[in-house]
Amino acid sequence: MIITRILAGALCVASLASQAVAQPIDPFPKPIPATEGAIKVSFTEFASLPDIDGEAARMMLLIDEPGTRRLFVNDMRGILYSISYDGKSVAPYLDLRIPRWSVNVLSVNFEQGIQSFAFHPQFATPGTPGFGKFYTYVDTSNIAPPPDFKTAGPQRSHDTILLEWTAKDPAAAAFDGGPPRELLRFQQPFQNHNGGHITFNPLAASGDADFGLLYVGCADGGSGNDPFNVAQDLSSAFGKILRIDPLGKNSTNGKYGIPSANPFVSDGKAETLGEIYAYGVRNPQRFFWDSKTRQMFFSDIGQNLVEEISPVTAGANLGWNVWEASYRFDTGSISTENPRSDPKITYPVVEYGHIDPLFHGSAAIIGGAVYRQGTVGPLKDLMIFGDNPSGEVFYVQADKLPQGGQDAIRRILFNQNGEAKTLLELVQDKNTKQGKQPAPRADLRFGYGPNGQLFVLNKHDGVIRLLVAN
Repeated sequence: MIITRILAGALCVASLASQAVAQPIDPFPKPIPATEGAIKVSFTEFASLPDIDGEAARMMLLIDEPGTRRLFVNDMRGILYSISYDGKSVAPYLDLRIPRWSVNVLSVNFEQGIQSFAFHPQFATPGTPGFGKFYTYVDTSNIAPPPDFKTAGPQRSHDTILLEWTAKDPAAAAFDGGPPRELLRFQQPFQNHNGGHITFNPLAASGDADFGLLYVGCADGGSGNDPFNVAQDLSSAFGKILRIDPLGKNSTNGKYGIPSANPFVSDGKAETLGEIYAYGVRNPQRFFWDSKTRQMFFSDIGQNLVEEISPVTAGANLGWNVWEASYRFDTGSISTENPRSDPKITYPVVEYGHIDPLFHGSAAIIGGAVYRQGTVGPLKDLMIFGDNPSGEVFYVQADKLPQGGQDAIRRILFNQNGEAKTLLELVQDKNTKQGKQPAPRADLRFGYGPNGQLFVLNKHDGVIRLLVAN
């Protein structure tokens, strides 16, 4: 059975015209339960970011920097903020829009701007190679420098660059270093899904093989269907999860290192990129690890009908654009025949369909956390993830991960004065109090604090919410 998103259905005859009515077919006909197994959690409004020109902050990522005992969060439009552990102090740490940095942040599209950022695990440790260093992954309108990586197409919408910043005093209230050092540059052919997440493995300790290595998510370049067939091409950096040593120098441009343990370093083919850790991804929005099993996972936003969270191992082929999650993909269509039938592909542990009633026809997955510690008891030992536009938050049992499908998925709702609400409902309530039009979508993201703290972010009310015990 071939599933397409082309409108199909019964012919409806009106007095003057007739038209086809949409009757799409769902690969997951059993909906995610609205109430069965739902968990209701409490929250506090931990902190808020300021508007820019009357628009709410576009929060993408919140992380803990334990050496300086601060949280950091970005507004995609160009500002990195620091937040005290009690949430009472919120201050700009670095404004990438300042002309002296020559970054030329491009954020006209809702998907563009500061895609991600990461602090070197040695950021606050004097005398180490990573002292004072952190990284930003940014879309830029400056396309004068030659790119390190590009697709086969002639288009050049903009570039995405990985920058290294070095603070003189990591504990300073604001960044006190000089201009950034560019590590690598991607020539982007289209405006959408260009970047992804960057992060260091939070479980790697000094002396571990993975310590100090930076994971870089690079989407397939945008548009639809992976038009240049880059995700399965090991000579292209697009559609990949890269792993680099930001302090090394053995890359082609000499600005970063390629770890010798990367899976394709010694494959014998000159065109294969040693930076590649895993391949076959479309839009890798978030990496996260299970502290119990040490397994790495990532969330990949789908195109046609299916969203997915998959395990990541060295050399893994995650399928795109031959597969969309568990299903064969072919230029805008998927087939439900013989799902998960190629043993060479790493398939999702959990996936869901766009047509589920909870999503109102639009869906985009976002990870995520495996909640092993923290104060919110009902969340213990759950894999937590969500849906970006709808603001729905979900869980599956982390110790009984499914093998694809959405049957195991259950909802997490927010306790607001005894009522169970979605994040979008919370945002809309806040917008009303702010005197603004209620947002039509949530743009959900997760953040991570010390001692297992889990935060919920969005791009429409400026509020950072911390999940707390009931």
